[in-house]
Amino acid sequence: KRDREIIKLIHRHRFLRSHQIVALVESSPQQVLRRLKLLYHHGYLERPRAQLEYYERGGARPMVYGLSNKGGKLLEQELGSTATWSEKNQDIGRMFLEHAILVSDVMVSIELACRQSGDVRLLYEDQLALQSKPNQFQWQVKVPDHGVTLGVIPDQVFALEYTNHTGKMQRVYFFLEADRGTMPVVRSGLRQTSFYRKLLAYEATWTQKVHQRKLGIHRFRVLTVTTNAMRVTTLLEACSRLKRGHGLFLFTDRTVLEKDPFSPVWQCGKSAKVSTLLD
Repeated sequence: KRDREIIKLIHRHRFLRSHQIVALVESSPQQVLRRLKLLYHHGYLERPRAQLEYYERGGARPMVYGLSNKGGKLLEQELGSTATWSEKNQDIGRMFLEHAILVSDVMVSIELACRQSGDVRLLYEDQLALQSKPNQFQWQVKVPDHGVTLGVIPDQVFALEYTNHTGKMQRVYFFLEADRGTMPVVRSGLRQTSFYRKLLAYEATWTQKVHQRKLGIHRFRVLTVTTNAMRVTTLLEACSRLKRGHGLFLFTDRTVLEKDPFSPVWQCGKSAKVSTLLD
């Protein structure tokens, strides 16, 4: 049962560090680490080669695990899910791995905060997506002011359910953007990738109610976790260039992962006021 739980966790997150798996699985750390080694040696899990270069730059760190084809077949047999990531896991580069790990870092931090709170329920993308709509949370939107159509693929989609101050159950959807500071914030045009282009696409999604018509979502916010406070300031400046929808966006740097993500550590694109995820 514990082995299957570990495999399901890694399938959901794509990549997890060993200490994150220890935190998520309710068992002794020694037993979890032992099972991870056995699952790897018996071919159910993979250790991406890219992490060797990743660790050379920063010394010893917890091992990163991904799902193998054998682990994917186990899930397919028992859950009907398909996952054939083994070859992809071995071929990914260091930059992709670092980005994927940042996404996992954010999501694990939020999941552990939900467990500690006891009052907030976290729903992952696989718990939200409709079976009849593959790639439900990928869409295109026209940006009339600039004469372009932009594609939107959030790094992660999740929802938080909680009871508001009136006693009513709330469900708020979040689109996560993990920004490692490698993408230019603003460029001269929208034909090239930039973070400002992402902001425009989300603004257009909200303005044109694409989230309601195509995604079936009543309300959403965009979370951006980036590298440092200076980068947050730069992203806020880019957000201020938008004509509307500034309140959709929340920004913070990765130090939030060491704090309570439900505390007021998020800077809102609207007047850069400090906010919480549940505001």
